[in-house]
Amino acid sequence: MSENDAAPSAADGPGPAGTDAPGGSTSASPAPEEGSSSGPGGVRWAEGTGREYETARVGTTDGATPYSAPSQAPTQPPTQAPTQPPTQAPTQPAQQPPPGLGQPPSSAGATAAFGAVPAYPATAPQTREMPPGGFAPPTSPGAPGTGWGAASPGPATPPGGWPRDPGAGWGGPGPGGGGPGGPGAPRRRGTLGLVALALVAGLIGGVIGAAVVGGFGGSSSSSQGTALEEPVPESEGPAPAPGSVEAIAANVLPSAVQIRGQAGEGSGIVLSADGLIMTNNHVLQAGQGGGLEAIFSDGRAAPVQVVGTAPAADIAVVRASGVTNLRAASLGNSDELVQGQPVMAVGSPLGLSGTVTTGIVSALQRPVEAGGSGAGQSSVLDAIQTDAAINPGNSGGPLVDFQGRVIGVNTAIASVTGGSGQEGGSIGLGFAIPINQARRLATELVDTGQATQAVIGVGVANAAPRGAAMADVAPGSPAAAAGVAAGDVVVGVDNRVIEDANAFVAAIQSRAPGQTVTLTLQAPGGTRQVTVTLGSRVIGGR
Repeated sequence: MSENDAAPSAADGPGPAGTDAPGGSTSASPAPEEGSSSGPGGVRWAEGTGREYETARVGTTDGATPYSAPSQAPTQPPTQAPTQPPTQAPTQPAQQPPPGLGQPPSSAGATAAFGAVPAYPATAPQTREMPPGGFAPPTSPGAPGTGWGAASPGPATPPGGWPRDPGAGWGGPGPGGGGPGGPGAPRRRGTLGLVALALVAGLIGGVIGAAVVGGFGGSSSSSQGTALEEPVPESEGPAPAPGSVEAIAANVLPSAVQIRGQAGEGSGIVLSADGLIMTNNHVLQAGQGGGLEAIFSDGRAAPVQVVGTAPAADIAVVRASGVTNLRAASLGNSDELVQGQPVMAVGSPLGLSGTVTTGIVSALQRPVEAGGSGAGQSSVLDAIQTDAAINPGNSGGPLVDFQGRVIGVNTAIASVTGGSGQEGGSIGLGFAIPINQARRLATELVDTGQATQAVIGVGVANAAPRGAAMADVAPGSPAAAAGVAAGDVVVGVDNRVIEDANAFVAAIQSRAPGQTVTLTLQAPGGTRQVTVTLGSRVIGGR
């Protein structure tokens, strides 16, 4: 059974050594059984401790061989006898052709891959029938490596250049050529068409290549030098626009602080220029075995002293000594938040100070029972849920809206247990205390030295199928004065649906003492509503 102030309690003092538990209060949530563990994962404080989190080392693979593409050795194709004798002896000695698709004909004749190739006269290259598999590029006898993929650009120019008269060259009579209207005419047109298409394709390819490499109207690094020789671009454009992530980060980071001790680290929110800082109560555990120091965004460091704590609400106020001219944070209104609203989390996850992450408000009024490993403390939060990455070390840091106003105090994360038994970091389920609750508690600690919390004076348990069952009602309590009886089941607080006991506790404790709430009750006699004026109890102080 979970109790919610079934009887008046004494003012809370500091808990036992090494814990955050209030000295004289009853738990607002079910206490864990002795010897039980937190189980596989769960919700826990987002504090950073050296005992729980270690930096992983990335191993290397020895003996790995980089991949290299297999090379293909050139193969000399078999030759066959030419169909007609060459008309001119080669003028250059034959050379070994390089690898590639274009292989020169051997002295014996044409390649076997494309069939027999007729020898060309010295005056001009000739056309021929298309062999199966396509043409082999024409080559000059004795010219090494001509054609596609070869070393030289093509057949050598015959002595005197290509003839221009109609009776010679491409249109002239000759072996395999034919005159106008002869057998070679259709092949001439096809060959000229292929040549024209090749030229057009080459032109288009050149234009596209210029656009890709250098851009239209720009210079190419291949012709101007390497990219390393390009000048460093100068900063362009105005300052970040208001409301942008850059502008928010620049505005908020000076108001976020890292709190560090021998046992771990956390984060905080600057409240005043002279060093007043708000954080989570569980962050103070980092000072076990030594003091705490605050590290500010400008690099200054200062020791801190505790001003006051409210363990049941997980809020604390500290003061950094000997500092001035700090930038105080701008506090927003968490009651105006809407689901889906963009937010930014700021803090020092795993000791990495000045880290910002962004996300949205995933849910509001999320009842979360949270506790840290070895904290000796458990709190039921009426939390803001966000998918902005929150990790150990973010606790106590600000969750801000996109106007740069603090709307929550990052406090807890849901995590899963890894194979080694250690809990991991952010899985997109982070929780923050709404700033309106944190502001009220911090103000009380600074102004009066005490922090108070609303109470109703009942013991509660989970009801089936849903709701919070009133297990007992303290005589003279606010609940008794309103007519709440043992056995009643609360299914609503104001307009909020109550699913279980934790949801009821969070709904009550998120209010300020003295406020009134309307409870919707179910009982064997039917459903009714009652109005309750909330009482008060002291949950912390200096």
